[in-house]
Amino acid sequence: MRDFLKIHGNDNIILALKDFKKDEQLNVNGVSIQIKEMIYRGHKVAIKEIVENEDIIKYGYPIGHALTRIATGELVHTHNTKTNLSGTEEYHYHPVQTTNPYKNENRTFRGYRRENGSIGIRNELWIVPTVGCVNGIAEKIIKRFEKYIRDYNPFDNVLVLKHSYGCSQLGDDHENTKQILVNAVNHPNAGGVLVLGLGCENNELPEFKKALRNVNDNRVKFLSSQAVTDEIEEGFKLVLELFEAAKKDKREDIPLSELKVGLKCGGSDGFSGITANPLLGRFSDFLIAQGGTTVLTEVPEMFGAEKILMERAVNEEVFHKVVGLINDFKDHFLQHNQPVYENPSPGNKAGGITTLEDKSLGCTQKAGTSMVVDVLKYGEVLNTKGLNLLSAPGNDLIASTALAASGCQMVLFTTGRGTPFGTFVPTVKISTNTQIFETKPHWIDFNAGTLLEDHFSAEQVLSDFVDYIVKVASGEMVNNEKNDFREISIFKSGVTL
Repeated sequence: MRDFLKIHGNDNIILALKDFKKDEQLNVNGVSIQIKEMIYRGHKVAIKEIVENEDIIKYGYPIGHALTRIATGELVHTHNTKTNLSGTEEYHYHPVQTTNPYKNENRTFRGYRRENGSIGIRNELWIVPTVGCVNGIAEKIIKRFEKYIRDYNPFDNVLVLKHSYGCSQLGDDHENTKQILVNAVNHPNAGGVLVLGLGCENNELPEFKKALRNVNDNRVKFLSSQAVTDEIEEGFKLVLELFEAAKKDKREDIPLSELKVGLKCGGSDGFSGITANPLLGRFSDFLIAQGGTTVLTEVPEMFGAEKILMERAVNEEVFHKVVGLINDFKDHFLQHNQPVYENPSPGNKAGGITTLEDKSLGCTQKAGTSMVVDVLKYGEVLNTKGLNLLSAPGNDLIASTALAASGCQMVLFTTGRGTPFGTFVPTVKISTNTQIFETKPHWIDFNAGTLLEDHFSAEQVLSDFVDYIVKVASGEMVNNEKNDFREISIFKSGVTL
């Protein structure tokens, strides 16, 4: 395994692939460099003198500028580097055409074809509360049902999509809650859904039904708890009807073109942009070559790398959508008197990420090299195959929920620090380094840290990853499902009554 990595020929830093002690000697492209201080793996080392205000270059792009002179061999991090980002910008359309390096291999997975033609990779029973007040009732109905179907259960999972909203909300917050829950009810991973209301909430059942439009009455049931004497018994009866409807559901061969996959990162480290995120980028390109769909979100973590995405807009209309996506989110920060640059979290910094540009240039690599075909607002559903962008914040739970609600059957989640959570679709954890994979095998599903080892080629790791994702799409459970870690979180920006 190499000791360090120079990512791009124009970089004025290298990335440490191991811990370096003070006075250790390195040979970088024939030049001897003496390490000036203790530098931990995943962190950056100056390979030339960087003067005050000079840009720090990583991935071939600026990730900020030097606050003071940085000597050759010194650590480059938050103490001597500052972001170049500030407020909103004016952008211009400079399109760049890309060519997908992969071919259609006509591969399939084993999924569920729903009556409306949509495709699920799970056959699950969900109770979707219209308001958080009935979360406990939903859990009691599920427990009653699980006792009844002890010997045979046609569902892969049975769960409540618990949340704390549905009442005391106004404007966009109210609409966001309703739309995310409507999208969940319509999600093809659900073989049956009970929509459970209280009866006096803002997110009232009659309006919710209207938003759902056409649903299969055999697969979606409704119950207002205040309208019946024994809501547990009535809910149980409705769930039994869903059980009967799902008994004959079977997996069948489905082309990979029907797969819709969300791309997310969290708990990032210095290796995110060189192992796991580029792996997802290659996978995104591969899936798009099969006719499939990928979705990139976390808009604040595009800041500093947004022009790379803008120049890959498939046409000028999509370019302006990307500009709106970026500047609308920057305006959201400014309206709340918060800095646009959203400095990375303490965990990100400890892992070697210095500025938001540093994080963004690694984050956007999950999008590969494909053209951007569409941009979705928060709560919108996918309608164009290929690489899409989705408006949502960087928060892991909110962004992953938004990806699932947009129609993604699974979320691919890269992490260098580790995280156990999952949203209401399979949430596949891909480690950026082997250490976290070995430390947390009950959290991590796939190790991209092997890309740091010279005997593993990028294409071999991609091939192994594609095989694994096909297995997941065909029913193999991932760790968040095995651990029963399933949560949703809805974006909120306004007042609570």
